[in-house]
Amino acid sequence: MSTTLETNDDVRRAYETDASGLCCRPDAVARPATIAEVIEVLREASAARTPVTPAGGQTSTTAASICDHGILLSLGALAGVEVDAEARVVRAGPGARVAEVKRAAAGEGLLFAPDPTSEEECTIGGAIACNASGARTLKYGPVRPHVRALRVALVDGRVVELRRSGLEKNTVGYALAQDPVDWFIGSEGTLGVVLEAELQLLPLPASVVGIAIPFASEDAALGFVAAARESSAVRPRCLEYFDAPAGAIAWGADGQPGWAAAAQATVYVEQELPDGDRDAALDGWLALADAHRAHDDLRVFEGEGALREARRMRHAVPATMNDRGARCRAEGGRKISTDWSVPYRRLTEAIAAARAIARAHGLEPPVIYGHAGNGHPHENFIARNAGEAAAIEAAV
Repeated sequence: MSTTLETNDDVRRAYETDASGLCCRPDAVARPATIAEVIEVLREASAARTPVTPAGGQTSTTAASICDHGILLSLGALAGVEVDAEARVVRAGPGARVAEVKRAAAGEGLLFAPDPTSEEECTIGGAIACNASGARTLKYGPVRPHVRALRVALVDGRVVELRRSGLEKNTVGYALAQDPVDWFIGSEGTLGVVLEAELQLLPLPASVVGIAIPFASEDAALGFVAAARESSAVRPRCLEYFDAPAGAIAWGADGQPGWAAAAQATVYVEQELPDGDRDAALDGWLALADAHRAHDDLRVFEGEGALREARRMRHAVPATMNDRGARCRAEGGRKISTDWSVPYRRLTEAIAAARAIARAHGLEPPVIYGHAGNGHPHENFIARNAGEAAAIEAAV
């Protein structure tokens, strides 16, 4: 194999973990610099019946990008990004970081709408493989609807080009057969390796406002979320929830740990302002917050810099929990997450049930945060050792 397979222990160790907290060391690592080298690795591995696991930024929480045998195929070098502003598309290699694609699009006045929280680290190939979502999924959906075409290498090295038909109406036959592009989105690399993606872009919003709203109780915060989904006075593109421990991490990340210290929960919202009517948007949110007994000390984020800071604070929660879990690995511990979803009106009931399950297993309360607008919060537990990990897994 002319593409070098690296079996050096230091190289293998560098690719043995992802954000799941699990650790699996591959037999070898391939780091191709070109599409031709990817194809070569797959052809030769297929002939030898050697398993291959594709990997990008390894920010996955599902352990999809690590393996304990075979070849780990790192696609980080295939990172080209090309924006076609006229066609409103971007073509990107699987190793391109999501944030790089977003910045390239924004430079042309366009928006790549999917926004996984780890956008500065995660790759386009990984986002496609996991059908990644994020805070703006409430408005724009996950990655799937934004993928127009894929170039994919199959297990034996054959390359296929898959493109959506572009039809606005197709009522014939099995839906699962209409767009083979969809077979690969969310497949976590089990069906083939993404070599290049063509992604749909949207017009960049004229302006956006973000608001962090603290509440005296979790019930009030979750009631606010449901009301915001159903109100005609506000138009959220995201509704992110933080319980008290998650909020302490987020708001402490910007050097203001005392803000909303008495709050039992916080909701962060964003709304696009296509007409620039900031005051009307704020009035709508303030009225809704007041109706649900929010605290008066709201924080408003305006301008690109402030919105980036709000995103950084949101990302501080999983980053901090990942770090806490990593410190427990020597004792067999790690961060363990749940990733469930319910109809948003039933969030209060579901979170209460989840907390009761944790108590029944003798666990400390989880840190809960995430996409409440979609009925999709995250619960993070820290297992300090192997015994606690087993108890948490049973609760999950």
